[in-house]
Amino acid sequence: MAQEPLVYLASQSPRRRALLDQLGVSYRVVSVAVDETPRAGEDAPAFVGRMARAKAEAALSRHHDLVGRSRPTPVLAADTAVTVEGQILGKPRDRDDALAMLLRLAGRTHQVLTGVALLGSGTDGVALSRSRVRFRPFTAAEAAAYWETGEPWDKAGAYAIQGLGALFVARIAGSYSGIMGLPLFETGHLLASAGIQLLGPAVE
Repeated sequence: MAQEPLVYLASQSPRRRALLDQLGVSYRVVSVAVDETPRAGEDAPAFVGRMARAKAEAALSRHHDLVGRSRPTPVLAADTAVTVEGQILGKPRDRDDALAMLLRLAGRTHQVLTGVALLGSGTDGVALSRSRVRFRPFTAAEAAAYWETGEPWDKAGAYAIQGLGALFVARIAGSYSGIMGLPLFETGHLLASAGIQLLGPAVE
């Protein structure tokens, strides 16, 4: 008999799946689609929090089997944004957009924010992770070569810190897992608030 999941993950991201695997959390992936356009005047912290909640709510709304169970299972969702000078850099539209993002980040520090939400089964929580990433200077040719690897196309800010994008990273301050897309500290706190203990009860 298949193990019942502790959570449903409202994300197709292999990075988020890998991070949940790292925690040893059993989960089942559910697909969602939400409009990821920032609202006028909306800052990045508000945006990622709203998106995380919207994804979790969309999963609860679309997948009716997640509710109405004798033992409802909460839904976990997350959203990540890269910001520089207050502007949100999402996933690149195309090659030119990706190269423009990368060259804008070259040689400077940017912020990565990830909102994570856990909803359902009596749980309603949203948490925010903030990190700072410093890129080394690099050339347009290096950015173009990176694009050709195929890695940047579906990543916020057009790079993946856990992949070849790490070659650009001089230093970070904050949460490495948050930069990847699922901050484990904040996620663990939300899971614990829902009664899902990852390391067992505290020892007195």
